[in-house]
Amino acid sequence: MGKPINENIRDVRVENEDGDLIPILDHAGAKFSELINAVMQNNKAGTLTLKISIKPSTAGALAVRADVSTVKPKGLPPESLLWATPEGNLIAEDPRQTKLDLKPVAAEPKRELKTVAA
Repeated sequence: MGKPINENIRDVRVENEDGDLIPILDHAGAKFSELINAVMQNNKAGTLTLKISIKPSTAGALAVRADVSTVKPKGLPPESLLWATPEGNLIAEDPRQTKLDLKPVAAEPKRELKTVAA
């Protein structure tokens, strides 16, 4: 029976953005975290693909190449909600919405709590 995949690819390295060689599982883990954050932020689906290519090399060795790619969801472009007036202008407040005459309320002074014996 073969080893679990994480044990078989433990020594496979990829080059990160800084040019350092790091384990593929560390690189995939970082990309996975980025994908999770993007999915949560945009509330849309994304994918992570781990591609491993193997070919024979010299002296009986195998050349193993790995690549991790993600498809992150994109959010909506920024937009403003505005209302049109009969004159053909845009305004930020809904003209059909009733305006409330709100006034500030003064805070009551703090009072000491009374205790009652049972």
